[in-house]
This record gives sequence, C-alpha cells and structure tokens, in this order.
Amino acid sequence: MSRPKIGELLVAAGAISEAQLRDALAQQRGRRQKLGEVVVALGFTDEVTVARALAKQAGMPYVDLDKGRLSPELLKRVPKELAARLRVIPLMEKDGKLVVAIADPATALELDDLSFVLNAPLATALACASAVARKIKEHYGVEVSGGAAAPPPAALSVSGGEGDDDAPIIRLVQQMLDGALKARASDIHVEPMGERLRVRYRIDGLLREVAAHPKHLHPPLLSRLKIMAGLDIAERRKPQDGRILTKVDGRDLDLRVSVLPSSHGEAMVMRLLDKERGLVSLTDLGFGEKDHERFKRIISRPNGIVLVTGPTGSGKTTTLYAALKELNRADRKLITAEDPVEYQLAGINQCQVHARIGLTFARILRAMLRQAPNVILVGEIRDKETAEVAIQASLTGHLVFSTLHTNDAPSALTRLVEMGVAPFLVSASVTAVMAQRLVRTLCKECRQPTPADEVELAALSIRPEQATGATLFRERGCEKCEMSGFRGRKGLFELLEMDSRLREMTFRGEPNTKIREEAILAGKMSTLLADGQRKVLNGMTSVREVLRVIAGND
Repeated sequence: MSRPKIGELLVAAGAISEAQLRDALAQQRGRRQKLGEVVVALGFTDEVTVARALAKQAGMPYVDLDKGRLSPELLKRVPKELAARLRVIPLMEKDGKLVVAIADPATALELDDLSFVLNAPLATALACASAVARKIKEHYGVEVSGGAAAPPPAALSVSGGEGDDDAPIIRLVQQMLDGALKARASDIHVEPMGERLRVRYRIDGLLREVAAHPKHLHPPLLSRLKIMAGLDIAERRKPQDGRILTKVDGRDLDLRVSVLPSSHGEAMVMRLLDKERGLVSLTDLGFGEKDHERFKRIISRPNGIVLVTGPTGSGKTTTLYAALKELNRADRKLITAEDPVEYQLAGINQCQVHARIGLTFARILRAMLRQAPNVILVGEIRDKETAEVAIQASLTGHLVFSTLHTNDAPSALTRLVEMGVAPFLVSASVTAVMAQRLVRTLCKECRQPTPADEVELAALSIRPEQATGATLFRERGCEKCEMSGFRGRKGLFELLEMDSRLREMTFRGEPNTKIREEAILAGKMSTLLADGQRKVLNGMTSVREVLRVIAGND
C-alpha cells in the first residue's frame, strides 16, 4: 500500500487546512521546491511540524537535536566531508548500529558510502534541516544549507512534491517500466549478480535479460522501488512484499513487489498486472470449439464446484476471471475471496484475504454464504477447512469456482481426499476439473510452413494420417516478435466433466490413473496432449513448444 503524501499528513494532523494545501501546491508548480519547504515559507506551519510529518511518512523516528548531548567520539568517527555532503549527524550506537540524524528521507538512499567508511550498519532518524545544518557548522566547522537537503542525483524525493524528475535513477525506473509494458512482460526481475545488476523480463512465460547495470546502482535503484512500493528501505535482512500503483504511458499499472535477501544483495521481482490487458473473455483463452461449448455449459449450472488446476503461472486466475465475466449479469450476485485481488471486476464483490488478522479463505467463505450469492470464487483451496466450506456451499445451491495445484485434472479429486475431505463429499460436489498450461503462439508475421517431421510428430503422438492436409508451422523470428518466433500465449486445456460412473469411482477411492482412463474412454475428458495436437495441426503453435510445456504430463 502506498504511503500518504506529505500534504495529506499535514492536513490530517491539523497543521494546515485544505485551502492552504491547495495554495501551497499552486505555489509549488513550476518550482524545484518541496511541498514541506513551501508551506513553511508561506507561514502555514513550522519546520518542526513538517519534519515530524516527513518522519511519519518515511517510517523513521523524529529527533530533536537541541535536546541531549552529542558524543565527541561518534562525531570524530564520521569524516566531516561525508557529514557535510550527506548532511548527517551521528547520535548514538544502538543494537549494533550507528544511529544518524538526517535532514531529508531521501538521504537514506545514499548512506552506503558512510556505512562502508565506518564499516558499520546504520540506522536513521529525521531531524529539522536547519538543526542539522547548525550542528554540522558547530561540530565540523562546515557551512551547509539550512534548508532541506537537495536530493542527491540518484535519490527519490518523498516529500510529496514533484521531486527531481531528472534524477538518473528515476529515469532508469521509468524506462524499466516502459520497456516491460511495451515488451508485454508479466514480471520484472532485478537481481544483483556479483559485479553487475541484471534486469530480466518474463515474456510469454520465459525470462529474457534486457539490461545489465553497474553494481553501484543496486542500492539506489532498490531503494527507489521500495519507496514506491511502501516498503522499509532500511530493512535489508528480511523478505518484504508491497504494491506499486502507477501510470505508464497513460495506462494504469498494478505491480506486486517481492523483495528477497540474497548472497549479493536484495533481489526484487515485480509482477505486472495490466488492467487493460489482464481481463479476457472465454473466447480469447484458446479453447477448442467442443471444449468451449462444454465449459460454457458447465459454468451455466446453478451449483457444484468447478476446479481449475495447474502449476503457478499457468493462467488459472485468468481463466476463472473469464468465467466470472461470462456469468456477470445484473440478476446474479458474485462474490470472490482472493489473495491477492489481482484485477477489479465491475459488478462483483471482491474480498481480500488477510491471514494476519484471521481473515482466511474459510472465514470469508462462511461470511459470503450470509450474503446470498449465486456464484462464489475462492482464489485457492489450501486446506481441509476451506475445502469443506466450499463443498458445503456447492451442496447448498451455490456455484463455486476455485483452484488447486495439481498436474492433471483427475489428480484434483484425489488431492481433496488427501486433504482430509470425505470421498462422498468430493464425489457429490465436484462438477468438473480443468487442468491447463500456457503455450506460446507462433508469430503470425513470420511463422513459416515446415514439412512434417516424423520424429517430432511421433513425440507428440500425431499419426501421419492426422497430419494429412494440415499445414504445420515453425518459428522463424522478426522484429514484431523480437526474433523469438512467438508472440502471445494461449491455453492448453484438459477438461474433465464428472458423470455417475466417475463419481462412483471417486467415492470408492479409486486411484486417479483409473479415473483418468475411464474419463477418456467415456469421452468425458480430452487430455492436454490431445489439445496440444489440435493446436499444432491448426498452425497455432509448434510441436517443440507443446512438448516443452507438457513434458512429463502425458
């Protein structure tokens, strides 16, 4: 969640009025001056109040430098050149760290030099800029500006004003986001690699290195992104998760941020949720004609559980959102429990899981049932409690959608039983299970016809007579697809529809291999392999791509 702006904090604290904030913002436009400086210059409030608000915004303690005595030993440890350049005053040693007072939250991004010189970890507190300048002159004999320190070239202004839009790190972040959006990337990976900083995009499911930067850019770049994500820039030992809401090229972007400490420093992954591109219809998922009709018929039923399975990143959530979009009508009530809520769906009640406060999938589900919904989406069934509540909901007249992590469709039935759900409940409630993968589609601008290779066809179990009359294609590469030969992805689907015989086998606890065989013989399931064959024969993708995706599953 993004942090409030300094103006909002000052208004909330009663330090300035809404009208004064508007006046200050009007005065600030076109100037390289921070909002905090403007409200003080206009006489709306004092420097101490602004400094306290800045400290709250940055998540730092505030310190009054006029109270207490500074340690001469600590003052000697900090070279006066660094004290003057960074505008820092050493305060105390606490928990193995040297605590320093700074005049500007952005200075925290530049303290690596001081930490390196002192060979000690640092912690920060915020003080009034004039007090910091006064103490530096008093103890180091160096004159520095009494106003708030100008942000260093690689720093982010977090005071709530416009900031220095020309800062190299700000431009680098903007270029990174612009490039990811243009490349259709789903993730951005920022990884320290010893002597360099590697940036990779995940495009159509595969990682591609797009930039390598000098190692010294790692701290300011990570700090800039952390501040955007509302994370603690001083915490470098623990994993952190955050969220960035921003606009890129006029489009709203929601980035889910994960930071993980590694041997060379913190690695960050940002998952891009493009609100314009993320929501697709059932027809855009890549269903074959028969599977499309079957799935539409299944989700039009008034009750039962429909499960979508597959590994992480296989498009399960996209499929479920497409199903909800299909069912979203004025005469139906739809509620979701998600962790996290990835896309906002108009007309649907969406609930965010908060496990820390006890708001789990199961608890939200129970509350949902009192809201009289027609359709319920549970983001994921992770435990017995959630599974049993979902099953009870389906048995009492609700249509329930959810996901599981299994490799194929029949395995979902046995997975529920392994969780501790009674087999008779599983057999009575589950209407259908769909396993899926995402396969890259050939670029239509450059794909080229290729003669049928008997070895490749055999690997995909395509008989020569099946390939008769079909035109097979393979990737080539052009500017449009960035020489990859592929552009975009579609789903491979394995749709299992339950019938009385399959329910009986589930009730008896038959192994999923037997359930799979029976479902195929009865025409109740088309496998991932069969769907891959169809997509190769109709020219959507290549044999090698299908084999890459479903290897070991058929």
